[in-house]
Amino acid sequence: MEHVSRRVQSLSVSQTLAMSQKSQELKEQGIDVISLSLGEPDFNTPDDIKEAAKKAIDDNFSFYSPVPGYPDLRKAISRKFKEENGLDYSPEQIIVSAGGKHTLMNVVLSVVDPGEEVILLAPYWVSYLDHITFAEGKPVIIQTTIESDFKVTPEQLEAAITPKTRLLIFNSPSNPTGMVYTREEMAALVMVIEKFPQVIVISDEIYEHITFTGKHISLATFSSITDRVVTVNGVSKGYAMTGWRIGYMGAPLWLAKACNKLQGQFTSGVCSIAQRAALAAVSSKSDSKEKMREAFLRRRDLICSLLGEIPGLKVRVPQGAFYVMPDISSFIGKNFNGQVMKDADDLTFFLLAEARVAMVSGTAFGADKCIRISYATSDDKITEAVRRIKEALGKLQ
Repeated sequence: MEHVSRRVQSLSVSQTLAMSQKSQELKEQGIDVISLSLGEPDFNTPDDIKEAAKKAIDDNFSFYSPVPGYPDLRKAISRKFKEENGLDYSPEQIIVSAGGKHTLMNVVLSVVDPGEEVILLAPYWVSYLDHITFAEGKPVIIQTTIESDFKVTPEQLEAAITPKTRLLIFNSPSNPTGMVYTREEMAALVMVIEKFPQVIVISDEIYEHITFTGKHISLATFSSITDRVVTVNGVSKGYAMTGWRIGYMGAPLWLAKACNKLQGQFTSGVCSIAQRAALAAVSSKSDSKEKMREAFLRRRDLICSLLGEIPGLKVRVPQGAFYVMPDISSFIGKNFNGQVMKDADDLTFFLLAEARVAMVSGTAFGADKCIRISYATSDDKITEAVRRIKEALGKLQ
């Protein structure tokens, strides 16, 4: 008898991966699809990092690694936090995991009991919601709009916190919106968080190296809440290492110990070779991160300029990451050959079929009047994709 646990049944399929799979199927049928769906840099891992991995194989890093990560990698991450972010996390406060998702799941499972509330700021990254659901927590979603740059206000945050609130998940630069909170905006939110000592904050800073507004600001630099902030990061986005699967956290010592205990039963220490590559990444003095950032900035300006020429599409220029999230409200209710666009899902599948451009519906991110576009692809593909989108939207009546 087939029996899938309620815990697994409660999870949704990742919409970003589902759209990626659908576009890949069309490509295999010989259909020319431009994919703007996946959050993955289109750059190769820098050579110095690849060389470190090759050397690790030759040096026989083929045995079990320590559960929280190799000591020298944790020291390097501690140094990186200090030098780049102004944060004092000792190596004992750092846990290395199998990607950012694993890191986030470790934290959620370590602090959230069934029925406790977790605050999400919508639009939010797709997996946050399922992490909370899996832990049997209760998501409390604060809605924002494109008019507010998809940012939450202190008043909204304070109104959402109750005695049952255990966790707040904060993400800047944001996936899916690309928006970046200023120091002043963060300080205003911190003043609210200060009032509620039971609330732990995850600060997901995986896109820190892709900011266009100056130096990245870590939430844990606000000293009044430092002892309640878990800083989550990884090597995927800033170093073009998505497939290496290395994420890490800096956390209060008690929480790092809890995550270490949890990870010891689930995965043990993560891939030894990938850890040696991550050590080279966080220690690297090369300019590869800056070159990638410059390329993303150029692409951002290109895609926002082109999208801005499409009548009815509302676009705000993102300040980080490699996403833009247009508001498509004006197309809701329109139709094509009798097919009515009831929501962002309908519009996204229409654009896949008619424009042959794959994107992700904002519904997956808690924003059903938006679509997420990843511009982590070439200038030529961006130009052609937006041309196709404009042409297809022009067919709606």
